[in-house]
Amino acid sequence: MSKTLKGKVALVTGGSRGLGAAIAQALADEGADVAISYVASAEKAEAVVEKLKAKGVRALAIQSDQADMAAAKPLVDKVVAHFGKLDILINNAAIAVQGKTVDDPELDTVNLDRQWQINVMGSVAATRAAAPVLTDGGRIIFIGSLFGTRIPVSGVADYAGSKSALLGYAKGVARDLGRRNITVNVVQPGVMPTDMAKGALGDEVPEALLDMHPIRRIATLEEVSALVTHLSGPNGGYMTGGIFDVAGGFAI
Repeated sequence: MSKTLKGKVALVTGGSRGLGAAIAQALADEGADVAISYVASAEKAEAVVEKLKAKGVRALAIQSDQADMAAAKPLVDKVVAHFGKLDILINNAAIAVQGKTVDDPELDTVNLDRQWQINVMGSVAATRAAAPVLTDGGRIIFIGSLFGTRIPVSGVADYAGSKSALLGYAKGVARDLGRRNITVNVVQPGVMPTDMAKGALGDEVPEALLDMHPIRRIATLEEVSALVTHLSGPNGGYMTGGIFDVAGGFAI
């Protein structure tokens, strides 16, 4: 293996499970030292760290609540203090609140507002904290959602809006940091085998949903992680301000 990220340090927010854990492992497979953040699952986070260390890289789990914007700078400071630098930021941490239509009288506005706070403002805070210390030639990648650009179902306005907000923000950050050769991109997965998807769909993917995919299956975590790893590496150095779907052509 070429180890294209050997010597690099990455921070993956929300890296204790699901796609975040898969991304952390894919980065480690390419030789990167990896820090992951988590909110409450210390045991799961440490299990991920042990898997990363078994790959021969340095790894660290840091408790940090993305809903608290003030937590972002201490998180980044801990990464730099431990590893000596930061080269790659993966803004992965997010939640999905099961939505109702916006005219529903029982709309759960408290949790929907928390969704905006975590998915948007938490990612903004992490990016602001990382930008001054990120090495020149570094990488920032936002994990969006295909719902950021396509809305095939009702009841997802707030989730879709939170993911769509990242698109404009990422493009603005790409413009700001391009002079330092820092690239900024958004990866938009479709449906994946995660706890978040199971919470929305149940244990089985509905046939009607599969029918919306020209490639009639859902994504694997490895397929999404592979694109993130590519954008993080040396071959991603001239790709910035981009929005990349990994969704099997979902709702073309």
